[in-house]
Amino acid sequence: MKAAVLYSGGKDSSLVAVILQRLGYQVELLTANFGIYPSFKPAEKTAKNLGFSHQVLRADKTLLENAVSRIMADGYPNQGINYLHKQVLELAASGYEVVADGVRRDDRVPRLSPPEVNSFQDRHGVEYINLSGFGHRTINNLAEELFRLKKEPTNPHNNSDYEIEIRHLIGENNGREAAENLFPPHTQSRVIGWKEDE
Repeated sequence: MKAAVLYSGGKDSSLVAVILQRLGYQVELLTANFGIYPSFKPAEKTAKNLGFSHQVLRADKTLLENAVSRIMADGYPNQGINYLHKQVLELAASGYEVVADGVRRDDRVPRLSPPEVNSFQDRHGVEYINLSGFGHRTINNLAEELFRLKKEPTNPHNNSDYEIEIRHLIGENNGREAAENLFPPHTQSRVIGWKEDE
């Protein structure tokens, strides 16, 4: 059975890909890109290092623009990122029986409510799988066992999250400072290979 995993190259989406692969799914990693910035490159590299098939899910720039409009109106990114994630899930649902992502139990964003999950599955006839039974500590422990990780400040060269293109578009439209105010500097873990390859 084919499973599309929305993929950032981080430990959460890498872990769900490994779980599905080991359960016998034919896993294809998809990284959304809206044509603003080639933010898919780090995820593409990580997918190759882990031996997974990777594709760029080309999405319309207007989806990103709509998300940025929400973020700027709200003054914080949560609703805009949720909107964007839901749109990407909709795009990924065509051609796959299973759609998965690395959303875990304690994530606030992105997140689908249980009724939204049911609606998504029913409308598309797909299974939606994520890590909602796993908390941050568990994910960290599992990732440390499986993957070589690199922790560094988030930047366009090491991250394929929605945040990269959102920040880029906000910077173009409202200046770099506006983007930095909405997305303060933070450190993120990126998977760079299998632990056994060390």
